[in-house]
Amino acid sequence: MSRPMRRGTNRPRVVIVGAGFAGYRAAQALSRSARGKAGPLDIVLLNPTDYFLYLPLLPQVAAGVLEPRRVTVSLTGTLPRVRLVLGEADGIDLDARTVRYTGPEGDEGTLSYDRLVLAAGSVNKLLPVPGVTEHAHGFRGLPEALYLRDHVTRQVELASAEDDPAISAARCTFVVVGAGYTGTEVAAHGQLFTDALVRRQPHRTGLWPRWTLIDIAPRVLPEMDERLSRTADRVLRQRGVEIRTGTSVKEVTRHGVLLSDGDFLSTRTLVWCVGVRPDPLAAGLGLAMEQGRLLVEPTLQVPGRPEVFACGDAAAVPDLEKPGRYTPMTAQHAWRQGKAAGRNVAASLGIGEPRAYRHRDLGFVVDLGGVKAAANPLGVPLSGPAAGAVTRGYHLAAMPGNRVRVAADWLLDAVLPRQGVQLGLVRSWSVPLDTASPEVARVPGRPERPKTGEPAPEAPARPDKPADPGPGPSVEGTT
Repeated sequence: MSRPMRRGTNRPRVVIVGAGFAGYRAAQALSRSARGKAGPLDIVLLNPTDYFLYLPLLPQVAAGVLEPRRVTVSLTGTLPRVRLVLGEADGIDLDARTVRYTGPEGDEGTLSYDRLVLAAGSVNKLLPVPGVTEHAHGFRGLPEALYLRDHVTRQVELASAEDDPAISAARCTFVVVGAGYTGTEVAAHGQLFTDALVRRQPHRTGLWPRWTLIDIAPRVLPEMDERLSRTADRVLRQRGVEIRTGTSVKEVTRHGVLLSDGDFLSTRTLVWCVGVRPDPLAAGLGLAMEQGRLLVEPTLQVPGRPEVFACGDAAAVPDLEKPGRYTPMTAQHAWRQGKAAGRNVAASLGIGEPRAYRHRDLGFVVDLGGVKAAANPLGVPLSGPAAGAVTRGYHLAAMPGNRVRVAADWLLDAVLPRQGVQLGLVRSWSVPLDTASPEVARVPGRPERPKTGEPAPEAPARPDKPADPGPGPSVEGTT
């Protein structure tokens, strides 16, 4: 049953869809802009979870460095003047100025708005590779990171108890597809994590994990400065990570991965990090798009719809520093665009003046685990412990909360061994690769939000027993 959520006052209502980097920052900036002004705003944040996820530290959750709650920031605790509505947007009626959504328990609702900020973010990018949706898992949400941590731990433990050397080697082989920012960090942290797990199996000799990083590009981190790429490549190879560039995946089966060069890697783990695509929510609006992103003006307003703003991965924002191009889909841009969107929404309601989005490249940081990193703050290339210090300092400064807890976990990880145990909280079937909601684990009886133009898939008939628990990457395992 659908229930409308209407304004009880004459205050202008701003609805923000999504609480990722762009949506969270937009809510924060809008709230601060309107603070103390006459006629306060009714700011509503629609999001499927009650937290903001700091994605750059997600590989450290999968590797056991950080506890899951360390990378989550409470929305209600840090946005006191913003009303949170738990749910996933299903559709938008631009003429009626309403947003339809489905709550966490399947109840439907409608939000009316005077201003709308689309910050729905992105989901896993899929490629037409046979078997990939059945046997691989992404790395866009906390459930996927928790699942990967359990799965990797389980594979090492099963490999230690296996009598067949071939099966044992397959269980200790981990394949990451995509050598971009996420894939590189997953492989770097994963290698350290599995090395630590293997050292706790002293009765089994010759058991060594093998991590392989695959990308069709000619080098790792192809979208970043070549000096960062060389640093990351060197660190990974020194740790024993096999890097296969200029190579793609041809087919994925229950027993492994067939590569474009003809090699077959026997594995039970395939982590899919080939990139992201914009959330399909905006595709059904009938507005101008650019490669799945909503075209906007430099003020982040949608042409012809001045009451609608878009930012982050959902928006194709003109790059005023590079005429004719659009800003890339990065967390750094999403964070800044969210701030600009919040201020410009306030300006459209008479609070302040609108400004075009401009940016200055501050550089990038890539955490390679331990004390190693690659960074180029303000264009200055760094590597080794210096880069590691800059990288962790940057993350602490950028996080909107939990800084002390994160720093404490880093300190404990430096002096204490990691706890390599399975919690069993997330099952393989609950984190499918082909999902429009990577931030929410699938649960029995609640279909996930459908992709545009497609029906919602049904949950498994027996969630306690995932289908076909045989020896394949889908067996409790593998973004």
